[in-house]
Amino acid sequence: MKEILNNAKQWLSDPFDSETQQEIQQLIDAKSDDLADRFYKNLEFGTGGMRGIVGAGTNRINKYTLGKATQGLSNYLHKVHPNKNLKVAIGYDCRHDSEWLAKVVTGVLSANNIHVFLFEDMRPTPELSFAVNYLQCNAGIVLTASHNPPEYNGYKVYWNDGGQIVPPQDTEIINEVNSLAFSEVNFNAKEELITLIGSEIDEAFWDASLKNGTFNVKGREDLKIVFTSLHGTSIKLIPEVLKRAGYTQVHIVEEQATPDGDFPTVESPNPEEPAALKMAVDLANKIDADIVLGTDPDSDRIGIAVRDIDGNMTLLNGNQTMSMMTDFLINDWKKQGKLNGKQFVGSTIVSTNLVNEIADSYGVETKVGLTGFKWIAKMIKDHPELNFIGGGEESFGYMVGDFVRDKDAVTSALLACEIAANAKANNSSFYKELLNLYTRHHYYKEHLISLVKKGMDGAQQIKQMMVDLRNNPLKEIDGSKVEFLYDYQSSTRKNLLTGEEITIDIPKSNVLIYHTEDGTKIAARPSGTEPKIKFYFSVKSKLDSIEDTKDIESNLDAKIQRIIKELNL
Repeated sequence: MKEILNNAKQWLSDPFDSETQQEIQQLIDAKSDDLADRFYKNLEFGTGGMRGIVGAGTNRINKYTLGKATQGLSNYLHKVHPNKNLKVAIGYDCRHDSEWLAKVVTGVLSANNIHVFLFEDMRPTPELSFAVNYLQCNAGIVLTASHNPPEYNGYKVYWNDGGQIVPPQDTEIINEVNSLAFSEVNFNAKEELITLIGSEIDEAFWDASLKNGTFNVKGREDLKIVFTSLHGTSIKLIPEVLKRAGYTQVHIVEEQATPDGDFPTVESPNPEEPAALKMAVDLANKIDADIVLGTDPDSDRIGIAVRDIDGNMTLLNGNQTMSMMTDFLINDWKKQGKLNGKQFVGSTIVSTNLVNEIADSYGVETKVGLTGFKWIAKMIKDHPELNFIGGGEESFGYMVGDFVRDKDAVTSALLACEIAANAKANNSSFYKELLNLYTRHHYYKEHLISLVKKGMDGAQQIKQMMVDLRNNPLKEIDGSKVEFLYDYQSSTRKNLLTGEEITIDIPKSNVLIYHTEDGTKIAARPSGTEPKIKFYFSVKSKLDSIEDTKDIESNLDAKIQRIIKELNL
């Protein structure tokens, strides 16, 4: 506690402003428990950059922590590109603090003689990724905390390919940041180096989205769509891209259409949560819509609901969505005669293996990386000799083609509607086509449990859970022997039946994945951006006919529940 107090007292003098000093002094005087959480560590780069609660302190998002991160990035850019005219694009989302934090970051970059292209207003994150490439920038930054609660904000750094930073740049930038004192941050903006951007990038993005996300399908005017932006940025782009594609029946959830950092109509603005799409589903039932689309605040994740075989609206999970999109895209490449063995799709270690089965059936490779779209972007960068078709992850993200190098709910929304319109025009439906996919491969059922463990104690509990799973591996899961244990921290895959061990060629990460003989997969992974540990369950079965769907689904659901009980989760 003494170290925490000493860290806090350093914020009671220059270079910190009087407002910040006052906030810290009040916490010290009140002997607030909050003081420890604010100063027990520095905010770190996780899978999605820096993310945290807005407020004063080293473990908070504020002018100084982001200023220091940006000063470090500026120093690094100058070191990597000496005597070059540097350019950085900056975007931000709908959160209350996003705009002023974007201006703070812009100010630091321009103070360091870097030309900044700042979006004039909030925009979806994928548009920032696109802008980095379009404007040929050296880097990009977006201010967002994705679907986190209202008190959060964050900071994601992109490299010159439009993908988020990966090794070695991430470590090198962090080392630059950590070598700095707060007093070394230059906040004196040079206005002549700041250019506001907006409509020109919008137009270019719409064109690219339509080029990559529309196909030779019929029936667009017959598809009835409900769309909600969940108070976020996608309202800026998605209605327009659907209109330009020829969709005339787009019904917007008006109560959620105004950008608002409080997200007043939802508990969590996360399309992974069924409750977030309740208003949209209610509207869909009222007007008999075919499909519901909902995006998170920065519009990189998309939630989709469609009508099941009984006509009821059902929310698809991210694994189902990415499987359908991958199959549709590869099939389109096949129809055009473009498959020649030099294509690939991207996935992640905790996503469904159905994607791998689908790609394999077309003779297309699946490259699998760690969680986070920066790894899929890296696959594209590392393999210029191959064509990237599309890629996704279970957490409701998908990327169509490589004009954007991050998950993109704008083009994914368009693709979802193309799949639905095409199915409807052929007397089928999105859901029936999903079931057909299961009959051609396997019926996969996935489930996710997120355990929230806040603060220092929570971090220790999460650490101990991973230690226990690593040091005392499960031998059997629901009666099926564990065949392989993948430990991404030690980069090993161990066959628990034979003792054979091989090296995994994927960057190190604190993730454990168990594979059993019957095809069950269980992954444990602490979140890189939130105080959570996540458990991913995947089970599968043959589905001989669509008529057997409910029985098979019921069996797989029961299997997942048995496993959860077995693991005491």
